Amino acid sequence: MNKKHTTLLSFDQEHLWHPYTSMSKPLPSYLVEHAQGVTLTLAGGEYVVDGMSSWWSVVHGYNNPALNLAMKAQIDTFSHVMFGGLTHKPAINLAEKLIALTPKKLTKVFLADSGSVAVEVAIKMAIQYQHSRNKAHKNRLLTIKNGYHGDTFAAMSVGDPVNGMHQLFQGFITENYFAEAPQCGFYDDFDEQDLASVKHQLEQHHDRIAALILEPIVQGAGGMRFYHPQFLKGCRALCDQYDVLLIADEIATGFGRSGKLFACEHANIEPDILCLGKALTGGYLTLAATLCSDHVAQVISNGEAGVFMHGPTFMGNPLACSAANASLTLLIENDWHAQVMNIEQQLKAQLLPLVDLGNVEDVRVLGAIGVIEAVNPVIMDKIQKRFVELGVWIRPFGKLVYVMPPYVISKEELTKLTDAMRAVMQDDSLFQCPKAPTK
Repeated sequence: MNKKHTTLLSFDQEHLWHPYTSMSKPLPSYLVEHAQGVTLTLAGGEYVVDGMSSWWSVVHGYNNPALNLAMKAQIDTFSHVMFGGLTHKPAINLAEKLIALTPKKLTKVFLADSGSVAVEVAIKMAIQYQHSRNKAHKNRLLTIKNGYHGDTFAAMSVGDPVNGMHQLFQGFITENYFAEAPQCGFYDDFDEQDLASVKHQLEQHHDRIAALILEPIVQGAGGMRFYHPQFLKGCRALCDQYDVLLIADEIATGFGRSGKLFACEHANIEPDILCLGKALTGGYLTLAATLCSDHVAQVISNGEAGVFMHGPTFMGNPLACSAANASLTLLIENDWHAQVMNIEQQLKAQLLPLVDLGNVEDVRVLGAIGVIEAVNPVIMDKIQKRFVELGVWIRPFGKLVYVMPPYVISKEELTKLTDAMRAVMQDDSLFQCPKAPTK
C-alpha cells in the first residue's frame, strides 16, 4: 500500500465514524479502489469475493452495465425534482412494477429514502390509520423479540429490547409490546405453542395496539434466525381477529433473498403494510418503499388530517427510481429464482457439514443466506483480517459468521466463500475465549 493510501486510511480512522464502531478504539477499515461483478479490489492489492452484497443490497453485482446505463440516461435528463406537486416517469414506472410484484392488496406506494425511514413511515401509517378510525388509543406496536427494524427512533422501539440497547435511550423510545420470538425453525415441525405469546399480548393489549410489525420468516440483524411459515400465518390470523394491522418488514428479505420473491409468500399471507429497501436499487442508491392496501390509504386520507403526514426531501428521487426499475427488470431477466436456488443448494452442500466442528453451535441455510452460529463470539479485527487474507469479504457479528452473496456469484466464487468460512471456524484464535466462572 502506498503512502497516499496510508494517509487516507489514517484520516478515515481519526475522523470518520463507521457504523457500530468505537472512535476511541476504531476497527480497521479496508480501502476499496474498484468493484466489479462480485469482487472488490482493495488498495493493498487484494482481490476479495464479496459475501455480503454490501449489506444484502448488491444482488446483481458491482458495476453492472444495465444499472450503469439506466443511471447515466437519467442523470442527463434530471437527477432530482421535488415530489411535492411534481412527478416523473421513473417513479411512476417503479410504482407500477412494485404493485405488479407484491401481494395483490398492496396498491398504494410511498417512496422513501432508506429502510429505517420505510419502517418509520409504516409505523406512522398504522397509528394515523387507527386515529382516523377514532381509535387514537391504539397507538402502540406489538413485535417479537430478536427483531431488527432500523436505527431511527420508532424503528429502534420495535427492535430487540436487549440487543437494541433500549436502556440507553429510555425516555425517548416509545415503550411497545414484545412477544417471545418463535422457536420452531423453518424446517421443523410446527408447534402451535409458538404463537401463545403473540396471542397473549393481543388478548391483553389489543385495545392499545395499532399494528404487529415483524420480519417475515428471516430475522436478520437480530440473530439471523429462520422461523416456521406457520407462525407467520398464525400472526396474520390473530391480527385479523384482534383488529390489528400487520406490517411486514421485508427490507432484507424482499426481492428473492429467502427463496421466494417476498418472504410472506412462504406462508401465503398478505400484510396490510409492506416495507422494502436494500436490494430495491441493486445496491446503487439508497431508496425504500412502503406499500399499503387501498383500505389503509383511504381511511388515513378520510381522517382528521386528510393527508398522510410524511414527506422526505429526496422522496421518489429519479436517479434512485431509475436504478430500481433497471434492477427489477434484471431480477426477472436473470431468473432470480434459479440463481437463488443454485446458491441455496451449494450452501447446503458446503456449509451444513460444518455443524460437526467443535466451535459450531448451528448451521442454517435458506435461499441465498448461509449462517454459521459459533459457540463463542468472533474477535472482529482478527477474523476480518483473516478473511481478507483468504481472499473474501465476510463481516460477521457476535457469534454469527454468515454470507448473503450477490445472486450473480459463480460456483467457484461461492466455494471460495464457503472454504474461507470453514477455515476460520477451525481457528480458535479468531474467537473470544469463554469467561471463567466467578466464585
